[in-house]
Amino acid sequence: MSDNVTTKDNYESASNREEKLAEFEGSKRGLIGNLQHWLHQTPAAVPLIVLIASILIFGVLIGDRFFSPFALTLVLQQVQIVGIVAAAQSLVILTAGIDLSVGAITVFSSVIMGQFAFRYGLPPSVAVVCGLIFGTLCGALNGFLVARVKLPPFIVTLGTWQIILASNYLYSANETIRAQEIEAEAPLLQLMGTKFQIGGAVLTLGVIFMIVLMLVLAWVLRHTAWGRHVYAVGDDPEAAQLSGVNVKATLLSVYALAGLICAFAGWALIGRIGSVSPTSAYEANIESITAVVIGGISLFGGRGSILGALFGALIVGVFSLGLRLLGADAQWTYFFIGVLIIAAVAVDQWIRKVSA
Repeated sequence: MSDNVTTKDNYESASNREEKLAEFEGSKRGLIGNLQHWLHQTPAAVPLIVLIASILIFGVLIGDRFFSPFALTLVLQQVQIVGIVAAAQSLVILTAGIDLSVGAITVFSSVIMGQFAFRYGLPPSVAVVCGLIFGTLCGALNGFLVARVKLPPFIVTLGTWQIILASNYLYSANETIRAQEIEAEAPLLQLMGTKFQIGGAVLTLGVIFMIVLMLVLAWVLRHTAWGRHVYAVGDDPEAAQLSGVNVKATLLSVYALAGLICAFAGWALIGRIGSVSPTSAYEANIESITAVVIGGISLFGGRGSILGALFGALIVGVFSLGLRLLGADAQWTYFFIGVLIIAAVAVDQWIRKVSA
């Protein structure tokens, strides 16, 4: 009996010491240190704060026009392609890599879907599946070259970007499949562009897909072994390997999944613009990196929340719409986005000092 009491007392004493130590460390850090620590633990907080502040500022400057449900959902419609591609880019950057080919994979996947349906007469459902498989294979190729051949991700994806982009133009012969033809013969290709209204808000299936995709990936990264492996590989691949993580398989799966997500973005792109164009979405690679960086995902890998990429894409959309409604020159959008990118990297460096 006395042994049990002694054990209980020792446990309570240890707990008290841990609480006092935590209080001491918290007081030692001070207000700025605690803020820095909190931001380190919740990486999506900074882009969320910036997003809310942006909405409020433009709302005050523009008025009710900006706060209308139609205007706010218009932002979602405008960023849906960038948001989906940013989800793919986020996975790669979390592993301390980068994928410059995401835009090319997106547009070529959409071209595959269109050409397979119209040039070869395949059922639209089969054409869509072929496009999704193509995107996955492109991503898997990137992953193989990075994980197995051990080439730098920047060089690999820079090369595949050029190869896929050139192949896209050569294969399609710069032919655009018009929206009227798709609507009449293969409406499934435009499925992601289906609109429905909730009150004054107008949403599309592409927007819903983007939001659901982000939420699912956020849950997977946080609550599954694969998600923990992604962060571990990005933080320190050698330590992850010693801990039993299959680094090569993780990298290969990340790049393949990124390619699949880009293919879905290609399907959503057809719904967004109505047609199949080999020249569309040519800036998706840069725009996705912009969304990821502004979203607080570290370019050094191993830190960040994929929801931050969604917030980053929305920030770009809010600035674009807000400045347009204010009648400002379009170049001001690029100016402010550039400022936000530099600020986001600076904040990331400041936050990373917590773990230094």
